[in-house]
Amino acid sequence: MVAVSVEPQPRLRPMREADLDAVMAVEKRAYAFPWSRGIFRDCLSAGYPGWVMLDGEMLIGYGVLSLAAGEGHVLNVCIAPEMQGRGLGRTLLQAMLKHARDVKAERVFLEVRPSNPHAKQLYESEGFNEIGRRPRYYPAHEGREDAIVMAIELVEGEIDRMPPL
Repeated sequence: MVAVSVEPQPRLRPMREADLDAVMAVEKRAYAFPWSRGIFRDCLSAGYPGWVMLDGEMLIGYGVLSLAAGEGHVLNVCIAPEMQGRGLGRTLLQAMLKHARDVKAERVFLEVRPSNPHAKQLYESEGFNEIGRRPRYYPAHEGREDAIVMAIELVEGEIDRMPPL
C-alpha cells in the first residue's frame, strides 16, 4: 500500500473587518499602489461581498465584488505573491462569479492593468472580453496607466463570452 499525501485545499469565507490587518499585509506585498485600509473598510460597510482565502489559518488571498442593478464589478482580486501561479486566483474569481450569478447578476465588469498580462490572461480564460479602456485610470511610477475594461455575460448554468460591441 502506498501512502498518498493530500494537501488541504484553501478555503473561502466572508471577509470581515477583523481580517483587514492580514488583508493589508498581502495587499502591500502584492501591489506597488495598494488600496488603503479605509477602502476595504468602506467596501465592507457598504455591504459589498468580500471573501478571504485561507490556507489553514493564514490569509493568502481575498476578493471584493460590488453588486447593483443586475450587474457585478470585480473590485479587487489578490493572491499573496508567494502563492501565485497555483490556480488560487482562478478559484477565487470563479467563486466570485458564482456568487454574482447566484444573486442574478447578468454581467460582471472589471478593470485590469495592461502591465499585468497574467491577470488579463486569467480573465480572458474565464470568459471575460475587453470592451474598452479607461485612460489614465491607475497610478503608475511614471504618471498614470490606462485600464483595460473587461466584461462577461452570465447565463443560467454557464458563463459565455460577451459578444463584441
